[in-house]
Amino acid sequence: MVIQRWQSVMLLITVALMACFTFLSLGQVQTTDFTYNFTTIGFSIEGEPTDGSPHGYQVYTWFLFIVSLMAAILPFIDIFLYRNLPLQKRVCLIEIVFLLCVICIAGWEGYRGMPGYEVQWSSLAMAPFLSLILMVMSWTLINKDHKLLKSVDRIR
Repeated sequence: MVIQRWQSVMLLITVALMACFTFLSLGQVQTTDFTYNFTTIGFSIEGEPTDGSPHGYQVYTWFLFIVSLMAAILPFIDIFLYRNLPLQKRVCLIEIVFLLCVICIAGWEGYRGMPGYEVQWSSLAMAPFLSLILMVMSWTLINKDHKLLKSVDRIR
């Protein structure tokens, strides 16, 4: 017997939030010469290059990209582990650690990536915080279902 209700919805919302966080713009940095777009891959110059001006990524943040991509993939895998609740709870806890790492690394790279300039964060920068809340709620619901199934097994 398996009970899987709201935690699946919360895990799916976490997947969507972290996928958006991983692949969309997190903010911008305005310098005197250029406007830089901050994504999980790095800082890239916005606009079309003309007359040999620099273009592409100027600073790479691959570690942030990899950790945030893992934070988007793990909840998706976790949805399909409903038959093994102890493993599903462990993967949920690992995802919480990944989300905490994403929050710390994004903050670090956002404020350290372009020395002397500040990132103007987009609202998408709140996605890891919302995902963290959803993952904690999912973990509590999974734990509640696990306890319920153990109590039913004890009665049988």
